[in-house]
Order: sequence, then structure tokens, then C-alpha cells
Amino acid sequence: MAVVEFKLNRRFPYAGGHEFGDTGAYEQIDSLLTFAVDPSAEVNRDIVDLEYAPRDEEGRVRFSADFSLLTPADPSRGSHGLLIELPNRGRRTVIGTYNRTSETPSASPSPGDGFLFERGLSVASIGWQWDVYTDDILMGLTPPLADLSNESNPGQNVVEIRPNQQLTTWLLADRVHRPLRATNDNDPADVLYVKDSEDGEDVALPHSAWKFAKETPDGVVPSDEHIYLEGGFTPGKFYQIVYSSKDTPVSGAGLLALRDATSFLKYDSADLLPGITNLDRAIGYGTSQTGRMLREFLHLALNIDEEGRKVFDGLLPHVAGARMGSFNHRYAQPSNQSYPSFGHLYPFADQEMVDPLTQQSDGILKRLNDLNAVPKTIYTNSSAEYWRGDCSLMTTDPAGKQDVPLDPNTRMYHFTGTQHGTGSIPQARSMSTEGGQGMYSYNVVDYSPLQRAALVNLDSWITDGTKPPPSTHARIDEETAVPRETVLDSFDRLPDQLTPDRSTLWVIRTIDLGPRGSEGVGIYPPVEGETYPCFVSAVDSDGNELAGVRLPDITQPVATNAGWNLRDPETGSPDQQALMLGFSRWFPATREEREANNDIRPSIEERYENRDSYVKLVKRDTEKLKQNGFVLEQDVDLVVQNATDRYDTAVARTSN
Repeated sequence: MAVVEFKLNRRFPYAGGHEFGDTGAYEQIDSLLTFAVDPSAEVNRDIVDLEYAPRDEEGRVRFSADFSLLTPADPSRGSHGLLIELPNRGRRTVIGTYNRTSETPSASPSPGDGFLFERGLSVASIGWQWDVYTDDILMGLTPPLADLSNESNPGQNVVEIRPNQQLTTWLLADRVHRPLRATNDNDPADVLYVKDSEDGEDVALPHSAWKFAKETPDGVVPSDEHIYLEGGFTPGKFYQIVYSSKDTPVSGAGLLALRDATSFLKYDSADLLPGITNLDRAIGYGTSQTGRMLREFLHLALNIDEEGRKVFDGLLPHVAGARMGSFNHRYAQPSNQSYPSFGHLYPFADQEMVDPLTQQSDGILKRLNDLNAVPKTIYTNSSAEYWRGDCSLMTTDPAGKQDVPLDPNTRMYHFTGTQHGTGSIPQARSMSTEGGQGMYSYNVVDYSPLQRAALVNLDSWITDGTKPPPSTHARIDEETAVPRETVLDSFDRLPDQLTPDRSTLWVIRTIDLGPRGSEGVGIYPPVEGETYPCFVSAVDSDGNELAGVRLPDITQPVATNAGWNLRDPETGSPDQQALMLGFSRWFPATREEREANNDIRPSIEERYENRDSYVKLVKRDTEKLKQNGFVLEQDVDLVVQNATDRYDTAVARTSN
């Protein structure tokens, strides 16, 4: 087996020994897993630079990862199911998501309402990301390092910089992550580019204007982990620094850590972790960055371990869209998310088809279908992934002419009128983790009940063959998949509504990463070619989307709920989209308010007789969602309460 060492850090009763329904008490086990993999094995052949990593006496490559497991203290009382997550940038999120806790990430997440534990699931987290600064809370990976000393031209790295405030110094990483250190030798091949928008023209800045350094109280000092720009980085601009790096982590080892930690728990844990038995099925969960990681896992056909055994029975990639990521190429930084690189390459859809723009034939599930190892997969996406420019490519052909059939083992659900993360009351308008801020207050639609139903449906699909609800998303043949420009024209009719500059909307293009691109060694900036079509859901006269899984927030609205937002003017480029954010703009409460504001949207008092009649409509629509399998019986009251809270908020407010 690939897991060769289990170093226990602590083992203790979880949640103070609290008992969860029929499952009883849980325990938490925190450890460090050491892996040893065969670089010559067929299942490992696509891990870039694994062949250049040092080997042990048995010819295997070793690396280690943080690991945490929550499991029933009495395994016989559990459901024998495993839910394993990829921590997002080192943060454990799966318990908070499904058990509805609102706490910040912690080393031992609070149990919330106990949803996962009352279902008897074991829940594991595996560190997979080499560029996380690990601590008691954040989980990461210690990767093998490739020896590229025999390569005359090992290639370069690229880091994207998206400033939201005026700064002179930037870490050579996305957010606060471990950087790939610059060789810092004033190599003229190192270039800093700037452009006005995500899809704008790259302009090289003079080398005299910047250097690998950082500004300190004592002045500007050399640093191989930072870049310094004289005069500072301009908020709202897009910068890319292309440079040579000293560091050579084999980033794809994170994919192997996910595979082999899951296989270990499912098949081989008895020797190293006695007492953890009876795990007969495994579901993988990833959100945003880690959802894209799961898509790469599928595309690389990693759902078979070195012993030839199927690893995952099901996957839940959430808000991943149609992209993959910076997970498995030379100088990959998993924290990187937006810059056109390997994660933007074809394919986008599960089914194999020919890309008319590149003539390439591929599909996310092509190789796994050939190996008969496809896990049942439920993709869930917010509206923001569609507005990002890529999500519709999961269900339409690359020419944008027709819908494509989904794999029989796949379901695709669009959560209508939502943003990247779940919404909440009171309505927020705070700075994001990236320092960005939206122009409009953020989307309030809470889609978490839909996520809980998706998990239960997936587990039933695996265990007893009960099929989940049919996929639901925007479709060309139903005329609900339309260009973004068409929808923005509708928004222009709303009072005091600003919309993005159509020429700077985010897109996905064909990209050429150079002659060694197929080896995972890129040239930056890549040569960008034709644009792939992008569709979003059509909207009604209120600006609310028509396609997808429609919560009462949409079927009985009190606001316009969108999956896009604009950048706040204080962060620069206010005519461009804000990253991952949507907005909710309340309807006028009264006819008088509507007429005073020249609002085309009927007021709340014109739509609904009173609060009681509104709640009745919400209950009716929620009951329909339950009958169709999108909401659990236990969450019906939650969905009704969410909609009612938003009604009360809308009525109580005095202005938009």
C-alpha cells in the first residue's frame, strides 16, 4: 500500500464525547501520513516531474501530508461510509458546510447540528497543498522535490497579482501562501506584465521599474520571495510576473495524497490504524479550488490506486465550474486560480467530443470510462461560475451550438440566483479574503439545504441505486441558456443599476503553452486564441434567473438575486466584475416607493397580500422541492424560515 507510516499526533473524544443519534460518540484522530509511490506505475505516469524526485531504497518516492479523521467511537454503530474532503487553502470546511456552523476554521470544528454525524459518516481531511503555511489549524503537504539540474531549460513560473489597494510589495504567491522563490539574478528573461482587464493585452514594464525585493521600515531590501514595483501596483489592474524559480515541488503529489489516503481508509487501515474498520464506500468533497482539484483528479484517471482498486464511489465537486487548476504542472502553485494556464485547457465537459477550436478530442471522464472506474458524481454550481465565463461549457458543445448529453454517472445542478458562497441575513458588504469588495450588497440566498440533499442523494445512489433528481441547468434547446450581454441588457432597465463593461467580461480562450505544454512545462504568457462561448441563465422581468434549482427566494422573490457584482470604486476598475460575488437588490416595499424610484419591479405589497399569504406560497414551493428530491424533509422548515427572514428584511428596509 502507498501509506507506509501513520504518525499519531493526538486521539481524543470529539465534541466532549457528545452522542449523535443512533451513531453515538465520535473520536478525532490527527496524524501525519507518509506515502511511498512507484513513479513508474502506470497510474502515476501523469504526475509531472515525479520521475525527477528522489527515491528510497525500494525505488519509491516519499512525501507526507497532514491528516484528520472524525469517526464513530464504536465503528459498528456507523453507516460504514466515508466523506473525505480536500481542505480549501488548508482550511477544513466540510463540517461547517453540512452541519451549518458559522465558525472560522479550527483544528476541531464544532459539530453544529450534527447532520453528518447523525448519519453515521466518518469524515476525513487530507492535506494536499504544498504552498500552505501549515499550523495547528491549516493542513498541508510536504512534497517531494524534483531534481532539474540536468535540464538546460527547466522553464519559468508565473504569479498573477490582482491588487485592490495601492501597494509597492507583493508576495510571490496568491494570497498568503508559500511562494516559489525567485533565482533573483536579474535574469532579463524575467518579465513583469500589466493589463487593464483579465482579458486585456499584456504590456511589459521596464525592468528598471521593479525588482525581487520588499519595502521595509529600513528601506527596500532584496527578497527572493517578493516583488517590488516602484510607485506601487495600481488597484484594479492585472499583473503577471514571469520568472525563474529555485523551488521545484512536485505539486501533483497532492493528487496522489488524496487518492492514497482514501484508499488507505477504505482498504488498508487495519495495520496502521487499528479499530477503524467497515468503511465500504467513499465520497470525495471539494469546494471552489478543491472542487476544481476533483475535476483534475477525474481527468487524470486517478480513481484507481496502485493495486488496481477503485478509490472513490462518489464525488461532490462544488462551485468548481468547468475549469481545473494549477495542480499538476512544473512550478504549479495550487493557490493560483485565475491566470490562463494549464487549468484552463480543454476539456471542460465529461463526455468526449472534438473541440472545433483546437481539433482536440477529449472529455473529463474519457479515461475513467475506458477503465470502468467512473465514480458517481454530482456537480453543484452557483450562478457566479456561469458569469465567470466557463461553467456553461460543462453542458454545451465548444462551438456553443447545442447541449451535450451528460454521463449516466453524472448529475449537474445549477443553484439559481446564487453567488459563489452561501448568502445570509443581515446582508453583507465587507471586504473579501482577497481584499476585494463589491459595489452592491451581497447575495443573500442560502443554498446550503440544496447541498445537504445532494449529499444524501449521492449516498443513496451509491448504496441502493436510487437515482438522484435529473440534472437541471440552463439549456440551449429550452432557450434558457443565453449570452451574458442579453441578460445585462435586462439589468440596464433597473433603477440606478450599473452593469459591467461588456468588453471586459471574463472569458475562456484557447491557449498555447508552448512546445513542452504536453509535458506540463509552460511558456508565459501563453498564446491566447479564440474565445469559447459562454452562456448564463435567462432572467425574468425582475432580473431573476429562470433555469436551475429554484429556491423560494427565486420562485417567490422579494429581491433581484444575481450571480455577478461590480468592483467597488475604492478597489479600482468599477466597470469590471467582482470576483465570486453576487448581489441581492430588494424590491420596493410599497407601491409609493416603487413609483418614487421609477422601479419597473412590482413592490412587495403589490405582489403578496400579506406576510401569512407569502409564507403559504413559500411552504408550497418548498414542499415541491422536497417531493422532487432537492430538499430534505428535515430542512423544509429551514428553507421556509430563510425565505421568511428575507421577506421581513425587505419589508423593514426603507431604501435600496
